Amino acid sequence: MAAINTEYKEPSYGNWRVPRSAGLANLGAIGTAIVFAGLLSGIISFALWGLLAGLGVLAFAGVMALLLTVKDKHGQSIVDRFGTRMAFKLSRSSGTNLYRSGPLGVTEWGMYQLPGLAAKSTLFEFTDSYKRPFAMLHVPTTSHYTVVFSTEPDGASLVDPEQVDAWVANWGGWLASLADEAGLDAAAVTVETAPDSGYRLRNEVMMNIDPDAPEFARDMLGEVVDTYPEGSATVRAWVSLTFNAAIRAGAKKRTPEDVARDLASRIPGLSARLQSTGAGIARPMSAQELCEVVRVAYDPPAALIIDEAHAAGSPVSLTWGEVGPTATQASWDDYRHDSAFSASWTMTGAPRGSVNSSVLSRLLAPHGDIDRKRISLLYRPMDSARAAAVVERDQNNANVRITSGTRPSARALVDARSAAQTAQEEAQGAGLVNFGMVVTATVTNAERLPDAVAAIEQTSGTARVLLRRAYGSQDTAFAASLPLGLVLHKHSMVPSEIKDAL
Repeated sequence: MAAINTEYKEPSYGNWRVPRSAGLANLGAIGTAIVFAGLLSGIISFALWGLLAGLGVLAFAGVMALLLTVKDKHGQSIVDRFGTRMAFKLSRSSGTNLYRSGPLGVTEWGMYQLPGLAAKSTLFEFTDSYKRPFAMLHVPTTSHYTVVFSTEPDGASLVDPEQVDAWVANWGGWLASLADEAGLDAAAVTVETAPDSGYRLRNEVMMNIDPDAPEFARDMLGEVVDTYPEGSATVRAWVSLTFNAAIRAGAKKRTPEDVARDLASRIPGLSARLQSTGAGIARPMSAQELCEVVRVAYDPPAALIIDEAHAAGSPVSLTWGEVGPTATQASWDDYRHDSAFSASWTMTGAPRGSVNSSVLSRLLAPHGDIDRKRISLLYRPMDSARAAAVVERDQNNANVRITSGTRPSARALVDARSAAQTAQEEAQGAGLVNFGMVVTATVTNAERLPDAVAAIEQTSGTARVLLRRAYGSQDTAFAASLPLGLVLHKHSMVPSEIKDAL
């Protein structure tokens, strides 16, 4: 009788890739077209104006090709970095990197509205089919509606590895199922770590303590309430889903009431499926809860006032026009907002090779040098019809890069195998999701900001993700890390298709 191998083997995950258009060397389709256009212009110049004019045109085309081809480890060419620098200089010269709100601000209505991408957003509150209130954020610039779920993740401590594997598999299935949700454009997971004020613990103990309990037991509980919050941290997580006002391409845009009526029946099912992913009890956030989260993000000391009010049983009443900062200033590499200073990063490279499920644990964990840390994973699920076309085109482009030269590079060969594997998995029913990451570190003292930056850059190395400082767009990256469901590529002036083709 053969022995059964019961040894546990931890699964690994990988094969993340960035689709690329076909082109010469590191050039995409548009870059290759520029090179050929330059060669053609050079030949015409030789024929019409002579040798010197032709050489000048060819030299100009060569310089342009060099500027587009030479890229750093983040995939940024010299043209990209120059464009970012010039855009920030224009913003600073026009004063758009500064924001002042409130009665003494520059806005006519004197409200503390959000700056930047969320300035025109409007917050509604409706009830779902379970009679639970849920907040719905409307961004008219992109015609998007966002609902946010508050979760209570269990974490991986003292949990069997088989259970963790099941959570990861269910999470992948939940993401894949989002592609079948009508009108859904994007999803995001936001994990925030911050110091614990201790008011919630004090309120919980004082409400449940027995007045007839022994004096020793009551003294021990009192000591726990006084000493436990010191150095402890609270971890909160939210899942936001962003829906389009038009349920399908070419359809009529729906009103907020129509969207809320549709989502009211879908929210219970979405939150119930989240529980199987290790998210714990997931429930839709109310408008008041979302206002508190955004208010504290821009002004961290407000968390103590809000927690104290909750502990005292006093209601906190905030409206969407009161959650914004009084003043902000976006610098080249940091962001000042009210009483805090923040720095943000965006992910430019997923982990190479295979990783396990705990690869992001150190990046997500609280850190003593950071007052508030927010990591947001941004997802854009693709519907099955578009996913099939994308993987097939990506596979064809990878094969073209191999056959276009006599000696293809090792990276081109690996890229082609990865594209073939992705196409095969998609043909077998796997979902395709575009994803990215935004990391924000916040401190209340400017002198501590370099320590916070060093902490993020050190822990990102252990997470095997490539992060790039959001130079020149710190205010945008800060807003993107909030659980607001902002779809960044919809706010860009340059379409993502053109960026991918360069």
